[in-house]
Amino acid sequence: MNCIINKTNLNRIKRKMEALDNQREKLIKKSRDIIKLSKQIIYAVHRKDLKTAAKYIASIKKEVAILKRIVRANRKLDIGSYKAAIQEYVEAICYYSFVKQNKIPTSNVLDVDEEYYLLGLCDLTGELTRKAINLTIAGKYVEAFKIKNFVSELYDILMQFDFRTSELRKMVDGMRYDVKRLDDLVLALKMKDLI
Repeated sequence: MNCIINKTNLNRIKRKMEALDNQREKLIKKSRDIIKLSKQIIYAVHRKDLKTAAKYIASIKKEVAILKRIVRANRKLDIGSYKAAIQEYVEAICYYSFVKQNKIPTSNVLDVDEEYYLLGLCDLTGELTRKAINLTIAGKYVEAFKIKNFVSELYDILMQFDFRTSELRKMVDGMRYDVKRLDDLVLALKMKDLI
């Protein structure tokens, strides 16, 4: 008995898989570009070069729009590189907004998945801790204290969530380290009557 192989069907599947692989490669490249821009935004903000950071933000928004179009065309690509890129994008935009406007944009304003948004916020606390330390070195103790209060409040809020993903749970647990560093920093300032 001969089994008939439907070559047309298999060729169609092959073409579909090749197209998906091509889109995945585009997504990986675009994700790397976004992660690089995110780092450039953060470093520009740390250097107090908000003008350069704003230029990078204009670029990153265009790149994120392209990345989102790739994912909307195939939801199977909404993983790995895409998630990392959006997480870094959220961190960079939120850090810039915190420093420039003293506020954090919402997930709706950024038009990103809520989980990826929360991951970006968790990453943000590391940059804010670094900023608080730099402010302390510069003698700007009150500003460092405000960052400590913000990070502590964010941590307290996120601790009330019942996270279903282990990655988010680990990230929130990791925030405890930033909160502790900031608590220690503020305690040292208070003991010296600097705040």
